[in-house]
Amino acid sequence: MILGIASGKGGTGKTTVACNLAAALECSVVLADCDVEEPNAHLFLKPHWDVVTPITLDVPVVDAQKCTLCGACQDLCQFKAIAVLPETVLTFHELCHSCGGCALVCPAEAISWGSRQIGERRTGRRGPIRVVNGTLRIGEAMAPPLIGAVRQAAADIPNCAVVLVDAPPGTSCPVVASLWGVDYVVLVTEPTPFGLNDLALAVAAVKKMGIPCGLVVNRCDVGDDRIHTFAHGENLPILLEIPFDRKVAEQYAQGHLLVDVFPEWKTMMQGLYKAVVRELERASSGASPKEWGAAPETREVSA
Repeated sequence: MILGIASGKGGTGKTTVACNLAAALECSVVLADCDVEEPNAHLFLKPHWDVVTPITLDVPVVDAQKCTLCGACQDLCQFKAIAVLPETVLTFHELCHSCGGCALVCPAEAISWGSRQIGERRTGRRGPIRVVNGTLRIGEAMAPPLIGAVRQAAADIPNCAVVLVDAPPGTSCPVVASLWGVDYVVLVTEPTPFGLNDLALAVAAVKKMGIPCGLVVNRCDVGDDRIHTFAHGENLPILLEIPFDRKVAEQYAQGHLLVDVFPEWKTMMQGLYKAVVRELERASSGASPKEWGAAPETREVSA
């Protein structure tokens, strides 16, 4: 199973759920931290890194001796990564999407390929948990290729029962790149107006991708009931509700895995996974989506 953990809004507890779920499952797990602009799952899992791989993109290199300054490459590039001047050609590698179109349309075959590094990918392990993450270079805007490299490395790890994809917050291209191909998305949210606004955007994006999803409501005992009303209207199952607890916040701030400190968290995370499995089984059987409401076993858990 490939399970995405996402959120429209940052700071809802998405990575907390992803890391503790990975630690709670009693099977082989890969956690792919796709928040390449700010990966932080390793702060809690503290893996031993085995391999660090630079990730590069192909970029055009123009041979001035062959170039006729015809402008075909400039006319094709929609990202303005090539500018043809009266006496030379300038390339802006930070804008290049490596599509290869400029080389295809060049009548003089003056364009070859170089490379530039956009970041690095790390693979490691914490006991039975395999961890993959990526770190985008500061100032780099091309996150999806690095996210693709992280997802590929996670997919290449053999004999893995569950892949957890920790997506970045928001609904932009990095989130879409993170969630392609997952079987189910757990959207972590909070019962606040900001949480609801960004959750609605995230649900719309996930539904557009055709991926089934359910909700985890963090700090469920603060805010209001707008999230529940929204879930009812969208026919989304609430898989888990996590009440606010100062002791949990303190352990989180110290970088501890909550399943290591609070035994009930392990039960809670295992209950979340079982709820996802039930939703997938229900969907595969052709039954209607789960009736709105929290799973009874999750409501009984307090942290």
